[in-house]
Amino acid sequence: MTQTPTSPTPVHWKLVIDANDPHAQADFWAAALRYEVEDNSALIGKLLGFGALPEEATVELHGRRAFRDLIAVRHPEDPFEEESGTGLGRRLLFQRVPEAKTVKNRLHLDLHPGEGRREEEVARLEGLGASALRRVKEQGGEWVVMADPEGNEFCVQ
Repeated sequence: MTQTPTSPTPVHWKLVIDANDPHAQADFWAAALRYEVEDNSALIGKLLGFGALPEEATVELHGRRAFRDLIAVRHPEDPFEEESGTGLGRRLLFQRVPEAKTVKNRLHLDLHPGEGRREEEVARLEGLGASALRRVKEQGGEWVVMADPEGNEFCVQ
């Protein structure tokens, strides 16, 4: 009898983004991507109850407890852990850092709103607090380079 090789389990990942104000960044990117801000209040309540988390490590956000220095957004259709509120799929995690962004991103998001919807999407994102930095038209295509409210670049195809 021969054994069938098994495929390795895919690696679960999240994109972590440094931020001066992780909650404002999470709100911006949740609106930009039409994602949901994760609700970790049940987990936070448990940790506070056990004495495993100091009160000063939390803030009130959207009427519920949140971690002061980090928060994530997730795709609304992806699974999540009920007891922690943590997404198990496509996620962006924003973590507080003391320093401001000073150089070009080494990694960025490209948003693809759909054929013929670039300008409409750029206007929507500007309404959320992003700014258009430049419009690019090259042989390989066209896109708008934008910056989120903390200056992190991203592109709209």
